[in-house]
Amino acid sequence: MKKILFLPFLSSLFLLSSCVSSKVHKELEGRYANMEQENRELSEDLQQLREKSKSDYLALQNEYERLQAGRDQLQREYDNTFESYEKLKSSYDALEANSSSALAENSRRNRQLLAELEEKEKALATEQARLEKLQRDLMARSKRVDELESVIAAKDEKMNALKNAISRALVNFEGKGLTVEQRDGKVYVSMENKLLFNSGSWAVGAEGRRAVNQLASVLAQNPDIAVLIEGHTDNVPYNGSGQLTDNWDLSTKRATAIVQLLRENARIEPQNLTAAGRGEYAPVATNETAEGRAKNRRIEVILTPKLDEINKLLQEIE
Repeated sequence: MKKILFLPFLSSLFLLSSCVSSKVHKELEGRYANMEQENRELSEDLQQLREKSKSDYLALQNEYERLQAGRDQLQREYDNTFESYEKLKSSYDALEANSSSALAENSRRNRQLLAELEEKEKALATEQARLEKLQRDLMARSKRVDELESVIAAKDEKMNALKNAISRALVNFEGKGLTVEQRDGKVYVSMENKLLFNSGSWAVGAEGRRAVNQLASVLAQNPDIAVLIEGHTDNVPYNGSGQLTDNWDLSTKRATAIVQLLRENARIEPQNLTAAGRGEYAPVATNETAEGRAKNRRIEVILTPKLDEINKLLQEIE
């Protein structure tokens, strides 16, 4: 009688485990997709704003040169008018004694020239003010662009230092399926599954634990770095039974296992960690050979600098 009651209980437990695994998988997949989208949008926004800033700067520079040329032209006209005024004044002085009519004409012409001089002086003052404002705008825009470039350069330098620190920390695992490289402003730590897991398992072995712990010691010193752990498999279908459903499920569990190991270091902030399973859909080598499949079975730890400061500067430049 007890055996009969125990069988439904086991069935219910199996169904509950499958549901939870699927839910976790979907949630991780959603978070990963959101991060990928956000990263692409930030990269596109950064590139577009860089191009727009450069275009705006050139346009402002052209406008500055145009206004400067206009001011120079007004200055020349002012000088010519002033010269004419001086000549007429001399004529006026010479003819002052000759006749009242000549005196009246010279006086009228003199008043006209004075009015023209006053208008040109006002125009020059207006153009000079516009020119100075444009110059201030150019200097402010150039300063913000320089600040943005400086922040980007500092982040690239920091990521390079991080890459070097990780390489030094993991030097004992070189040639054991572990590589560290920097590209596109990120650091990629790739560990083949032979270093971390047995076939079909997501339990990290002793040597893999040592490698992950070494990595964690470096990440703990860089709290402003976002850490994405991706699980990857080859394209050989998963034929096992039990808690796993397919390669995607296996890749997700392996990524989550690495996250749990990193979290054992209390100095790593959990909100900086994200686990994602990508199954067989992001290979780095052919699946036609055993060597290629081994390279595809891997964990990738992708380290990305937080872009809050860059986003703030981009908003100021817009």
